[in-house]
Amino acid sequence: MLRQRVITAVVLLALLLPALLASSPLPFAVFTLVLISAAGWEWARLNGATTPLPALASGALLATVCGISLYRLPQLGAAGGLWWMGTLAWVVGGAVALRRGPAGWPVLPVALRWPLGLVMLWLAWLALAQARTVGINFLLSVMCVVWAADISAYFAGRAFGRNKLAPTISPGKSWEGVYGGVAGVLLLAAGWVWLDGQVNFDSASLFTLLKQRWGWFGLLLAALLLTALSVAGDLFESLVKRAAGVKDSSALLPGHGGVLDRVDALLPVLPAAMALISL
Repeated sequence: MLRQRVITAVVLLALLLPALLASSPLPFAVFTLVLISAAGWEWARLNGATTPLPALASGALLATVCGISLYRLPQLGAAGGLWWMGTLAWVVGGAVALRRGPAGWPVLPVALRWPLGLVMLWLAWLALAQARTVGINFLLSVMCVVWAADISAYFAGRAFGRNKLAPTISPGKSWEGVYGGVAGVLLLAAGWVWLDGQVNFDSASLFTLLKQRWGWFGLLLAALLLTALSVAGDLFESLVKRAAGVKDSSALLPGHGGVLDRVDALLPVLPAAMALISL
């Protein structure tokens, strides 16, 4: 298993890094478009697609919509209202879904669950592509919010975890892990703001932009919001998988599960980050 994970990670990095570091944002947008389309295929399989054709059609539809959006990226990316609508939908809809638990998810009609997921994936990809146009440093700082929250939560949960966060959805997660995740993101934010002052990156990080606009207290509140959304995205995908009775969203990434398993926490964080800097 470990060997598979390492090989998959190396292959993904070999494809991702050249696309990320290209002078144009287009290669990165196209590469991530392929990945998000695969996530669309996985979403359909988790939500009622019992034969291959509907799932493949979902992935193809998502790829088409994302491809069309590439031509409108400057206009769509500048639309702060779009990011805030997506963030609000995650805050309200995510809270309702998590409160209802795995048993409540299949109660929703497939005709609602299916397009809801595709819109969610499209908006996350759009925010990802737009973040790359802002700058590599900015994009990496947004993605590191999720990674810092996840890693810090893991170690804090293992060391201090006593009170379960959502036992019916993800029994391994604890409130102590959440607090550790918050601490990790706050340390990351402070360190990145300092680093931005020392190194001439291609762009300011998310944390520096928030501090410049809102001060340290505003940065603190934003970090709390983003960490909470990261946890919500992770729990939401776990809820959907538990409702479908599967451990992984697919086996597309050997040793890692599926694409959704890798990007679940990013789905709400990406549009929220774009919303915050739009103010």
